[in-house]
Amino acid sequence: MNSEPKVEVAILSDNSIECILYGDYLTDLSEKLLNGKITARIENDKIVLSQNDKEFKPVDEIVLEPTEDKSDTFLLKNVTIGLKFHWEQKQNQRFTGTLKIIVEDKKLTVINIVFVEEYLKSVISSEMSATSSIELLKAHAVISRSWLLAQMEKRKSLKTQTTLQKSEFITEDEIIRWYDREDHKLYDVCADDHCQRYQGITKVQAHNAEQAVEETNGIVLMDEDDICDTRYSKACGGITETFENVWENISHPYLQTFVDYKYEPDGYNTDLVNEKDAMKWIKNYPSAFCNTTDEKILSQVLNNYDRITKDFYRWKVEYTQDELAKLIKEKSEIDFGNIIDLVPIERGHSGRLIKLKVVGTKKTLTIGKELEIRKLLSSSHLYSSAFIIEKENFVDNIPQKFILTGAGWGHGVGLCQIGAAVMGEKGYRFDEILLHYFRGAQIKEIY
Repeated sequence: MNSEPKVEVAILSDNSIECILYGDYLTDLSEKLLNGKITARIENDKIVLSQNDKEFKPVDEIVLEPTEDKSDTFLLKNVTIGLKFHWEQKQNQRFTGTLKIIVEDKKLTVINIVFVEEYLKSVISSEMSATSSIELLKAHAVISRSWLLAQMEKRKSLKTQTTLQKSEFITEDEIIRWYDREDHKLYDVCADDHCQRYQGITKVQAHNAEQAVEETNGIVLMDEDDICDTRYSKACGGITETFENVWENISHPYLQTFVDYKYEPDGYNTDLVNEKDAMKWIKNYPSAFCNTTDEKILSQVLNNYDRITKDFYRWKVEYTQDELAKLIKEKSEIDFGNIIDLVPIERGHSGRLIKLKVVGTKKTLTIGKELEIRKLLSSSHLYSSAFIIEKENFVDNIPQKFILTGAGWGHGVGLCQIGAAVMGEKGYRFDEILLHYFRGAQIKEIY
């Protein structure tokens, strides 16, 4: 790869969109340049673009090209961020680059086509605070670039495959499902937490992200000849998880499990695949880079809507029998009756549950992998699947209270954002942070 590529990012999906063009935009729909307010709606599976009182002919796809790449921008109204998470909200967001509108699943999808380095400036400023250390921002720029380019390569390879990759296995007794990027077939990535947060150029104006991206321009992590699939999450809980325990059953040598610290703590078995070791780890607060309550450090990683959550390293959630039974029924669309037990069947190396058996008076079913478990046990997403289960207040052998005590926030694979922020504050350089979390990878400049 000798030149900087462009990326196609899906920003929003809705029945109609409202947009303001700041600058002159070229389109096949009109001989005149378009600027100012435009709207689009879906009608008979076609896109109808309107400006003022003028309606353009219905088409399958619309592309609006800026005449001035550097200065022309467009504002999208009511973009949903944090979709189905506890911080879900709508924002108006401004973007550079090309605006493309397509029909997908009977809705309009708005796509931004932009150079990778411009995309990364927005990602870093959306994922990280402007107060972050420059070494943390540079490390994040490298992993965000690596992840993106790896996904773009993967999308190309999927186009040539004749058989679709399976991401679920369902039997009478088991539902095993994971969520990955291959469900984006019409563009490279989406703009929300499912991929990487990409929230336009607004935050970039007052952010060190631009410097971090420019100082690492074209630098990625490599595994021999392949760009690394560099995953990251908010807080690993003290031990990172392997790729295959969260996504497809492929082992990446640079996404293995290890304690997120300079050394392993005394008195613990740090391979948390069995209940006794997982319980001891999760019930305590062993030393780890991400074991911090320092508000200055947390504010580097966590935007205002993230900081609704106060407990990252260790957390606790309690449900009554009625609450849990109702929640599981709503999320699974299966009536389990009263919930008799939640039984850990398989844990990953970080203690994250890969398989959990839900035992009800009407139905028993094993659920996996980690995100499916997190979705089942929360109205949004449980912080992580690294938790232990305690039951109390039994009536006719049915517990009336369930207590989940857990560790970390997110899937725990790859870079731990809070841990990396602590490392940055402690004076670690960006390359040291990268090689702590992606062991055995090589740092290379590819364009």
